[in-house]
Amino acid sequence: MSALAGRVYAAATQAEARAYGLRERRVDVGDASLAVLEGGPAGAPPVVLLHGYSADRVVWVRFARHLLKDHRVVVPELAGHGASGFTPGLGYSAPAQARRVAAVLDHLGIDRAHVAGNSMGGFVAATLAVDHPDRVTSLLLSDAVGVTQPEPSEAELAFREGRNPFLLDDVADFPDFYAMTMARPPFLPGFLRAAVAADYVARRDQLEEIFRDFHGVDPLDERLGEVRVPTLVVWGEEDRLVHPSTARVWADGIAGARTVTYPGVGHMPMLEVPSLAAADFRAFLSGLGRRG
Repeated sequence: MSALAGRVYAAATQAEARAYGLRERRVDVGDASLAVLEGGPAGAPPVVLLHGYSADRVVWVRFARHLLKDHRVVVPELAGHGASGFTPGLGYSAPAQARRVAAVLDHLGIDRAHVAGNSMGGFVAATLAVDHPDRVTSLLLSDAVGVTQPEPSEAELAFREGRNPFLLDDVADFPDFYAMTMARPPFLPGFLRAAVAADYVARRDQLEEIFRDFHGVDPLDERLGEVRVPTLVVWGEEDRLVHPSTARVWADGIAGARTVTYPGVGHMPMLEVPSLAAADFRAFLSGLGRRG
């Protein structure tokens, strides 16, 4: 049943992406081949959307639909995740992933892009802005890891005790973990949720290696002043994975950064309140146009 459910889940998410106008392609980035969703007018301002640890490009699809009319939207599946696949020892640090995102831009003929990232994807996006400043026009950092949390989240406390809530030994552990990821999760039928749970169990060792490569590695606390592009920091006020107090670290460290928080929302605003989050992002982008 879980294998069938997995195929149904993949088909459903692919169909939704296509319905919104997102096309699938693969991009060779040298040490990996990444699965990428792309849509919108080819000559429009490009926007790159980066998912978090253990997630995939699907988490951005309902947010992306609100940008496709007047932006070229690119949603890579980061190495080690989803259809991009996992290779032991490849290297999954934020700088390594940022280099791969830059390679995606090269392949697609994009000089600079607005770059948005959630959680680990935010870490990668900010690292891209620091290590490859000529490639980033603006940043959207959503519930991003990569800096010290002033107050530890529920997940951070678990990490300090040697437990990683993302690493599941049994599908029975999935409901508690899933509840940590979102305060307002979109509807997902039970049999599809079971398929996602089984996938987490199957990928446990892979996720452990990815976590070891990026968590607490090459943090940006002392480098935030090097981010010199307009930045919007957004956060769910009920985030249990990365404490909302962390938004202040990003906003205080990046000159001119703005902050938006969402009451009743957890770690993934772009999936929990996609229309609202996209509207705030569009307003931010519109403000950049008026500024410059």
